[in-house]
Order: sequence, then C-alpha cells, then structure tokens
Amino acid sequence: METLNKKKFQVPHVYIIIMGIALICMILTYLVPAGMYDRVVNEAGREVVDPGSFHFIAQTPQNLFQYFQSFHQGLVEMAGIIFFLFIVGGCFAVVEGTGAIEAVLCKITQLMAGKERIVIPFIMFAFAVGGATFGMAEEALPFIPIMVTLAISLGFDSMTGAAMVLVGCSAGFAGAFLSPFTVGVAQGIAGLPMASGMGLRIVLFFCMCLLMIGFVYIYAGKVKKNPLKSSMYEIDAAREDKLDLSNLKQMTKAHVIILLIVAASIITFTVGVVKFGWYFKELSAVFLIMAGLSAAVGGLGLNGFAEHLTKGMATLASGAIIVGFARAILVLMTDGGIIDTILFYTSNLVAGLSSNVAAVGIYIFQCFLNYLVPSGSGQAAVSMPILAPLSDIVGVTRQTAVLAYQLGDGISNIFTPTSGYFMAGLALAKIPWEKWAKWILPLILLEYLMGAIFVVIANTIGYGPF
Repeated sequence: METLNKKKFQVPHVYIIIMGIALICMILTYLVPAGMYDRVVNEAGREVVDPGSFHFIAQTPQNLFQYFQSFHQGLVEMAGIIFFLFIVGGCFAVVEGTGAIEAVLCKITQLMAGKERIVIPFIMFAFAVGGATFGMAEEALPFIPIMVTLAISLGFDSMTGAAMVLVGCSAGFAGAFLSPFTVGVAQGIAGLPMASGMGLRIVLFFCMCLLMIGFVYIYAGKVKKNPLKSSMYEIDAAREDKLDLSNLKQMTKAHVIILLIVAASIITFTVGVVKFGWYFKELSAVFLIMAGLSAAVGGLGLNGFAEHLTKGMATLASGAIIVGFARAILVLMTDGGIIDTILFYTSNLVAGLSSNVAAVGIYIFQCFLNYLVPSGSGQAAVSMPILAPLSDIVGVTRQTAVLAYQLGDGISNIFTPTSGYFMAGLALAKIPWEKWAKWILPLILLEYLMGAIFVVIANTIGYGPF
C-alpha cells in the first residue's frame, strides 16, 4: 500500500501575513463605504476626532498596482522609526560584542552556584530589565544554550533554562516601561509624549515579574525535587553537556565600565525624553555615543565597532522593515477612505458600553492581533493609528490604548509559533513547541487576566496625560 506523504502545515511568514492583510484591506476599499470624520484641535492643542462629524464621501477604491505601491509609501512614512530601530539594534550589538552582558550574567551564576533556585529570580530579573528598557528579545538568544546547560547542571531541566531567558524577557516586554521598540513607537504614533505614564508601567513591570518569575521558580522546585515531573526528562537525559562554572566568561574592569556606560545612557535616555522632549534623532545620538564609548573601552577598535554595528542592524533588518510594510495597511485604508468608516461602525458597537468594557475590548483586539503580527513595532504601526482616534471617541485615554497594545503584544510573544525569535529560542534549547505550549499555557492565561485588570485600572484612573 502506497503511503502518501503530506507536507506539514507551515505558519506563513509575518511578511506574507501582513501582505495578506493589506490585500484584504485593498478589497475592502471596494466593499466598505468611504467616510470621514472632521479633525479638530482641542484645548491642549492636540488634533482629535470630532465624534459627531462623520459623513460619507466619494468612493476611492485602491487597485492592485496601488496595493504594491503602498509598501514603498509605508516605508517612507515610517522611515524615522525604522532608522531609529536600526541604530538601537546596531548599538546594542556593539555592547554585546564587548562581552560585558555575557560577563555580568556569568558573574551572577558564579555567585549563586550551590544556591540553586536563587539563581532563577536574579537571572530572570536581569533579562526582564533588558526587555523593559530596550526591548530585549533576539539579543537574548545567544544566552539560551548556556542557561539550559546551567539549569540542567543545577538539577533543573531545559524548560527552566529556556524559561529563564524567554519568560524573563517576556516579563519585561509585557511590562515595558521604557522600551523604544514597543511603548516608544506606540506613543509616537498616538501622539503621546515619549516615556509618559511610566509610573503605572513600573508597577505593571514588577507585577509581571512576580507572576512570571514565581511560575518558573515553583516549577523548577518541583523538578529539583522529582526530575520525573519534567516534561523534558527523556530529552534532557540524552544531553551530554554539563556546565563547568569555572569556565564561564569572567567579569573584567572593562566590562564594569561598559555596564556603567549603558546604565548612564539609559538614565540620559529617560531624562532626555521626560525633561527635554527628545525624540528619535536625539535618542539615536545617545545610543551611538554609548556604542562608541563601549567599543573603545572594550577594545573592539574602529573596524570592530563598525562590524558589530552592521551585524546588529542586519539582525534587526527584518523586524524594522516590518514597520514600513505594516504601514501599507494604513496607507490603503486611508487612501481608500475607509479607515474613518471602520472607526464609525466600531465606535457604534461599543458606544452603549461602559468605557471599561470598551477598554477591555481594545485590549482583546490587541491580544488577537499579536497572533497575526508578532512584531511589536509592526503591530503598533498596524493598530495604533486606528485605536488612538477610536479611544478618543469611546472615552478611553490614548495612554490606556497604548497600555492595551503593550500588553496584547507582549504576553503571547513566547507562545505563538508566528514569533520568529521565540521559535529560534526553542530550537536553541531543543524544546518541541508543543511541550513548551502545554507547559506555559497556564501562565499565559494568568498574564491575560492580569493585563485585563491593569487595563481596567488604567481606564478607571484616567491614565494620561490624555
């Protein structure tokens, strides 16, 4: 009997998903009536939608040639953000190239050797800070193999090792209070001051850390007590690599100076955006200065600086360009005159609901959208141009809408198979996705619940400045 070989279903690449959504939007310009709201300047000097001014206008459907043109237009419109992402990614690659980040993590493991579970919260918190401040995600991938090896050597399993990196970064990503890749991009699109609303985000960050670190900590204790409770028991038993803590990279004076430079840069970043209204141009300069000083102290030399900068930019290229491709969706909807019509009908659906229900509805929308567009910057480019004016109409602050986006984007990044860096991380850890998904699903559901609570709190307190 002949056996039929069927190809396994492959999740489409995020570019294909975005182009598919853009194609649907092109078709919608033929089906959805074109309409427009009037924009007015409020007392604060900010342009907002006049909710009572909607009217239908002449139809302007977009053809197939305009569909393909929209991607170039999207890249042009988002050039400022795209180039900022390139510079930040390249600069942190320079810092990583000095070995300072790896050295500080290795130092933590050395200090905690023999104390087993205490290692977990220290390492996870370090990655969470990275996720919360500069959107650490792909940058963390090189640390997964060493953390997996460390975890197994300390009597845990590979799930614990991978979670220290992936879940740690995710805690920071979901609770980000300073990340230019997520909060910064979304606030820029929504017209909010950069780094505004940081107080509640810091509270959210620590709550996410407690939840996610606690989940991994409890699990690791169970595995330590009874290795058979690990779903990775058989796979880990076949591994031969054991970690010799004495061979880890040692911290040097140069590494300490570099870490101080990074810390000073983050402080400068914060002060600049809060006190002086700095934006992408000034912040790019801060990161380039940080990278240059780090390269000098780390002995990379001019060519080494350039090589790592280029490598970091190349690594981030796909994610950065997604921002422009995603913008094509808005270009088509705007040129087709349907974006205000969608806002009108959507606002009518939630108009009779309380603002808390509307805020949660925005949050749920973002949670679902992240499964289609896992790129944080790309998702902001797709959703915030719609949700920012929608929040004006339904009585939800734009800052609350940004918080809903941030949570919707951050929570499922270590669950959805459309997340490229996450799947790469599982590959490095040699963990099958289905085993990981079964293990982490309870945590994901708890995070969603916590996120909904924070969105309601934000809406209730009138989370602002607007």
